[in-house]
Amino acid sequence: MMSAVSNPTELSAVEQARQIQARELSATELLEAHLERVERINPQLNAVVALDPEPARRRAAEIDGALARGDDPGPLAGLVTAHKDLTETVDFPTTYGSPLLAGHRPPADSVLVARMKAAGALAIGKTNTPEFGAGSHTFNPVYGLTRNPWNPDRSAGGSSGGAAVALATGMVAIADGSDAGGSLRNPAGWNNIVGFRSSSRAVPSVGPGNPWLPYGVEGPMARTVDDLLLLLGVIGAGDRRDPLHRPIDVALAATPLDRPLRVAWSHDLGGLPVEDDVRSVLAAVPAWVADLGWELVEAEPDFGGADECFETLRAWTNANGALAQLDDPEGRTKAVLQDEVARGRALSAAQVWSAHTHLAVLWRRGVDFFAQHDLLLAPVSQRSPFPVEWEWPETIAGRPMGRYLEWMRSCSRVTAMGLPAVSLPAGFTAEGLPVGVQVIGGPLDDVGVLRAARMLETARPQHGRRPPI
Repeated sequence: MMSAVSNPTELSAVEQARQIQARELSATELLEAHLERVERINPQLNAVVALDPEPARRRAAEIDGALARGDDPGPLAGLVTAHKDLTETVDFPTTYGSPLLAGHRPPADSVLVARMKAAGALAIGKTNTPEFGAGSHTFNPVYGLTRNPWNPDRSAGGSSGGAAVALATGMVAIADGSDAGGSLRNPAGWNNIVGFRSSSRAVPSVGPGNPWLPYGVEGPMARTVDDLLLLLGVIGAGDRRDPLHRPIDVALAATPLDRPLRVAWSHDLGGLPVEDDVRSVLAAVPAWVADLGWELVEAEPDFGGADECFETLRAWTNANGALAQLDDPEGRTKAVLQDEVARGRALSAAQVWSAHTHLAVLWRRGVDFFAQHDLLLAPVSQRSPFPVEWEWPETIAGRPMGRYLEWMRSCSRVTAMGLPAVSLPAGFTAEGLPVGVQVIGGPLDDVGVLRAARMLETARPQHGRRPPI
């Protein structure tokens, strides 16, 4: 069978899936095209790690056989992917980017991985991540540094940095990520792709740990909103074992809104420092809104206390979660993780109680704000991709950043308020670096924010531009 195009990796995931189902393109052909791209590009960027194509080759042959018999191998049949190295996989090591778990082989796939596999996705390895997902810059002592394909001397973002780079360069068609303080959104913005953080867990989590903590979520990443919805329809199916899981009506999310929206626009999400090159790109966003006939006002919710709330509960979680249970007498984890654990252990019960209580205050503020506004648009990240030699930027717009968390408050404030958000490509700086706009919806309005993001993408498409690498 001959491919319908000379390079099928350039097609959207939706179109790849259609051609596979129509037998215009075989799963084996599509897989080998992606593997050729990995072989050619990945050594320069280090996005895909633990590469092992043999399981995917076996499954591709099974999919081709099933289609030849007239069977349905699933909605993701033949789509090439790689799973974030915080996600448990049987076929590949799951190291969490840490020397404490180098070579670790989980006994079972996570729910997300099992669902993608059952739907016909072909995993070729893992995508790189910072150690235990800490920090929006992807490097670790197990696999090394991931570079930005728009400029390899710059950061790819994180913690889903490997996934974002693999998507941007066509090494995979779809990818999964995870997000507590911006790990789906920041790398999406810095790689000109789409990332979605749901308001509660759209993708169920049924592994060990506290199921009531609201911050960490898994989610889809893709090159377009429609591709993202294709993956979300598989990984977001219902599961009553997760008390915070809320399935999303993906079919409704794929339909246009039938009324004009009242859109709030925030340059800085409550006075955060934002670099001029980011501000310059996002100055075009109001024109997007005008193109759609929507009303734009400058407004934002009250984020007071969000930083303290988020950073307290993150430290408390790290001090009591899986990281704290690992034996590390020699202090081999990176310094910011050791600092997080120490901070969490120093917290009093009153401080933790106060942070949990403030979640309710922030939630009610979000409800009140979005009773008057349908949508909030804001920067994803407070600066463009920084040099790979930095661990994090020490200043933003001249303001000192005391800790590695502070420069990503443009995302963590949205997390603390419990709002769904899509990172959507918005344009490029004068240096040719991608910038993302954060499309933020009201509490539990995941469908609304996805519908709006899809319409904004259509009004001003930015996703067609490919990295120079």
